[in-house]
Amino acid sequence: MLERLAEDIWSVAHDFKMMGIAIGTRTTVVRLADGGLFLHSPGPLSPALVEAVDALGPVRAIVAPNDFHHLYVEENAVAWPAAELYVSAGLPTKRNDLAGACVLGDTPPDLWAADLEQVWMRGAPRVNEVVFFHPRSRTLMLTDLAFNVVEPGSLGLRLFMTINGSAGRFATSRLMRFMHRDRVAAAASAEKILAWDFDRAVVCHGEVLESGAKARLEAELAWLRDS
Repeated sequence: MLERLAEDIWSVAHDFKMMGIAIGTRTTVVRLADGGLFLHSPGPLSPALVEAVDALGPVRAIVAPNDFHHLYVEENAVAWPAAELYVSAGLPTKRNDLAGACVLGDTPPDLWAADLEQVWMRGAPRVNEVVFFHPRSRTLMLTDLAFNVVEPGSLGLRLFMTINGSAGRFATSRLMRFMHRDRVAAAASAEKILAWDFDRAVVCHGEVLESGAKARLEAELAWLRDS
């Protein structure tokens, strides 16, 4: 259920279908300095998962890190009503019920400033992904900027990943490249991300890349330098 990646950081993989394709998704849980929890990309819950998360500490923040990863925010907010909601820049307009949520940018709020760094990946106004970095574990948290579906489990998923140029490897999809229309802004954001000293990358779709993530991501974002 909850997989411990390093001290004070865990992840949980969920079943999830997009357009009928079983692509899966992932939530990352970080224990903050005050003992509270930061939930990145909240997914579907079960009583057992709620119990397991509660055993780690009180949930302080529920974070929807881009404009696509919002489907389970309400479910998680009901489970942890004391938690604050933080959402990507497009979600308050996309969902009226999130109009009062805190909007993510490049500056970490006080709640997790001691534990996490973040960069708003600009240039894709329909995505607005915010990338997070946990320095103590050298872990990068991505949402859709890269996938790592090493062994697609179905024909539909294999076709989807092949069409997107990301089958069987850690990769930025063709769709995500297309959505970054302002390449100059995106390149400036990527430069900030690649300045971090990360080794592990947690992705929402696919497997955790346990090591060598910085070099892999730098290679995948080369299209920004060449554009």
